[in-house]
Amino acid sequence: MAAEKNALWSFDELMKAVPFAIADGHGDQPITGFSIDTRTLKPGEVFVALTDQRDGHDFVPAAFGAGAAAAIVDAGYERKDADGVLIRCDLRDYRQINAQLDRETAGDTLVALQWIGDSARQRLSPSARVIAVTGSAGKTGTKEMLRACLSRLGKVHASQRSFNNHWGVPLTLANMPRDVDFAVLEIGMNHAGEIAALVPWVSPHAAIVTTVEAVHLEHFESVEAIAHAKAEIFSGLVSGGAAIIKRDSPYFDLLRVRAQAEAARVISFGLDGRADVYAQSVRLDEEGSDIVARAGHDTISYRLAMPGRHIAENSLAAVAALQAIGADISKAVEALAALPPPPGRGARSLLKAAGGHILLIDESYNANPASMRAALATLSGVSRLKYARKIAVLGDMLELGAAARELHRGLLDAVMAACVDQLFVCGPHMKSLYDAAPAAIKGGYAETAEGLTDLVAGALRAGDAVMVKASNGTRLGVLTAALRGRFAVEGT
Repeated sequence: MAAEKNALWSFDELMKAVPFAIADGHGDQPITGFSIDTRTLKPGEVFVALTDQRDGHDFVPAAFGAGAAAAIVDAGYERKDADGVLIRCDLRDYRQINAQLDRETAGDTLVALQWIGDSARQRLSPSARVIAVTGSAGKTGTKEMLRACLSRLGKVHASQRSFNNHWGVPLTLANMPRDVDFAVLEIGMNHAGEIAALVPWVSPHAAIVTTVEAVHLEHFESVEAIAHAKAEIFSGLVSGGAAIIKRDSPYFDLLRVRAQAEAARVISFGLDGRADVYAQSVRLDEEGSDIVARAGHDTISYRLAMPGRHIAENSLAAVAALQAIGADISKAVEALAALPPPPGRGARSLLKAAGGHILLIDESYNANPASMRAALATLSGVSRLKYARKIAVLGDMLELGAAARELHRGLLDAVMAACVDQLFVCGPHMKSLYDAAPAAIKGGYAETAEGLTDLVAGALRAGDAVMVKASNGTRLGVLTAALRGRFAVEGT
């Protein structure tokens, strides 16, 4: 009974969602969700054998061992003794008769996941509201703000972690219950055309572009080209949908024109008083900010439990989206007073040290020049009365192309403005910043995060505030995990 109560799909519903699939066996077990990872798969879920960085077909027996209700596989997959119900996908003939698949280059199992996600979106109640979030920075934080706010108003489904790519978006949709009141999906990209391929599956009522910055320059000729790629999100809006755009951005007009070309309603947000949703006042402190915002004729006051001016700006994007879908803003934003930063995106921990504590600010998940500056500005706001030294541990920002070294070295003014006492860096690009820094603040350099760990841990003492930030591929999360291991975390 419990499995039936938690079922997202029946087996027959699933087969109808994938018309190019044939069942090898028949499932009578209620389907509770979908998974692409046998390490986290729960009993009752369907395993989708994607052929991405690794071939998921190698893990099908393990999926059944973990309790999978079925596995979605390519037509030619050879059944193993441990296998249960298989859903075999074959697009060869179906592609020829269905124009919707002409643009697809994905493997058969990924297309199946996309179609399941599309069916999940289509079966939502007409009263349900869907919000999509993209941007060069702040996507996950804004999504989590909306998740928290909308949870005060109804049942919400939202992307896990940063499930925002070619498999993350359809997987999020596939796992969406049919009775949700709100859905919030994050959509990412690092090449032109990626958002355009994903957003039709989402069909949002409101689409947010948090900001446009110098990221993924390895794949784009200019930041303006990045803005055009972000604007692809407006192409998937439902009729009469709203485009939520940062008024303070130099690319506001470009994004506005692209949104209007899709017949979208444009709602601007930001610190600029010309915005439709703007902050009349922002009072920043170490624990967060107090914001008084104007949304049309309404004044909304709320507390935000995440420090940083950039976070306050992103909260205005969330308010604008709430306004766009007709939500009760005043009731919804009360949730922000208790919402901590997501892991790796500003989460704070107190580490025990001899004679006191060390404040660890974990920004290790991702970085670009704009978010790096924002994080350093947040470090600068840490009180000297509580923490005598401010230490920055910075790693490479990736996918910046030929401008990488210049953009890394250009962070020196932000480091100095933050009054950093010691600077530790890792990675070949970040070394250009380290070489340009004054000798008095140089704490150490290493090529890798692992090589930097002992240097940083050996330098820390009670009364320090240490901020760690880099692109995820630099793996500074290894360093923050090591620090939590060497210094006991307060409250654990």
